[in-house]
Amino acid sequence: MTHAPTRALPLTDRTLDQLPPGVSAPDYDRGALRPGIVHIGVGGFHRAHQAVYLDELARRGETGWGVVGVGLHSREIGEVLHAQDRLYTVVERAADEDDARVVGVLTRYLYAPDDPAAVLAVLADEQTRLVTLTITGTGYRIDAHTGDFDADDVHVASDLEDPGRPETVFGYLVEALHRRRAAGLAPFTVLSCDNMQHNGSAARTAVVSFARLRDPDLAAWIEEHVAFPSSMVDRITPTTTPEDRDAVAAATGIDDRWPVVTEPFRQWVVEDSFCNGRPPLEQVGVEFVDDVTPYEVVKTRLLNAGHSAIAYLGYLAGLRTTAEVMADPVFRSYLTRLMAEEVAPGLPELEGVDLAEYQQVLLERLANPQMADQLARLARRGSTKIPNYLLPSVTAAMEQGRPHPLLCLAVAGWLRFLRGHDYAGEEVPIQGPRTDLVPVAQEADGDATPLLSERSIFDHVGQDPRFAEPVQRALEALDREGPREVVERYLAGDGRPAS
Repeated sequence: MTHAPTRALPLTDRTLDQLPPGVSAPDYDRGALRPGIVHIGVGGFHRAHQAVYLDELARRGETGWGVVGVGLHSREIGEVLHAQDRLYTVVERAADEDDARVVGVLTRYLYAPDDPAAVLAVLADEQTRLVTLTITGTGYRIDAHTGDFDADDVHVASDLEDPGRPETVFGYLVEALHRRRAAGLAPFTVLSCDNMQHNGSAARTAVVSFARLRDPDLAAWIEEHVAFPSSMVDRITPTTTPEDRDAVAAATGIDDRWPVVTEPFRQWVVEDSFCNGRPPLEQVGVEFVDDVTPYEVVKTRLLNAGHSAIAYLGYLAGLRTTAEVMADPVFRSYLTRLMAEEVAPGLPELEGVDLAEYQQVLLERLANPQMADQLARLARRGSTKIPNYLLPSVTAAMEQGRPHPLLCLAVAGWLRFLRGHDYAGEEVPIQGPRTDLVPVAQEADGDATPLLSERSIFDHVGQDPRFAEPVQRALEALDREGPREVVERYLAGDGRPAS
């Protein structure tokens, strides 16, 4: 991070009453906050999403849900937060104006590798009633094909050998729950806030499976007494850049070493299943429901699948941000029709949710020039995103007998991207758990069959000619023509390349 302009005001407790006009500051007594929540994974998304809701709750007088942040991988964010008295700025960037607020709900930040005993102590403390997680989808170590916990890891083995010095999130949670059980204390609720479907089930599987490896009786107690509600989260929050930091300093007059820049839109839907009380987040716009699944389905198949569809095709076409994609009438039309014609017909109906309006809001969010998300970031972990976000709509379309050429084109875009280079021979950024697919794609060249045969990703769908054949045609079209030209052709025709 670069240095902010010298005129900027350092962000600390002492300077809160000196913030520039227009910057919203915490108006509650931060010293009165009681740490009822431990959050593991204090990245940009948590600070722009869950922490903002909790900050708004504190501003309403609910001071029993302060947050202790725990980091497993980032010492730097803790150093920054410590220097700023755990304060930071959230800037919401709309297309025409910015809105800035300082969030003060963090009461402590602990970097787990430096002091595992302190982390275990706060997790085992009776005050902690809720543990929230943003550890990424791959952090749960759930096999996408079998649904089982993958225990084959040196860190998992180390945690089982020495429970008092955990290295994994599961080691911390299980050891803390063991201590609470031994002390006769109620357990905490574990609430996943990661952007993945059935995240509560994933958290339950991971924690209970790890506990079973250590002590079957403890695992049974956790399974019976600990709640693992699912949640659906949504807020576009790109990684903060040095340019963002300087822009925030120039616009607000605040020297924040690690601000968060995000969009105005936010959504949080939570399964109302808690074992030790919960914050009254419904007061600040959180939706508590009996079943999160239909909300997850709508969001992941429209927003997340849309991200993947434009990430690979857009990047191959030389575009680099969502705003650039949406400014191109061909790609905007592609995404609009993909959602309306091939995804939406397979979605569940939700009371109070207008799907057409929801899609329009998504298009506007992606087109926001102030929130230009990097396609390279959206292109990460394709081997996880394709089966979770795109293939369910493919399956729904085949079951309903509907054509789905635009979905097949999106999948073909990923297969072409996997070769590791664009049309000019320049390297493309491939990141994720299945980089071993790159040489497979390179050797197969224009043949989709070897990749579609990867059952861990495509299951039986990859062998279904209703899917495999149009994907093969789309891949051949991408090889023969530029991606923008192929998209335009598909929009004008029936999904078959011109002869």
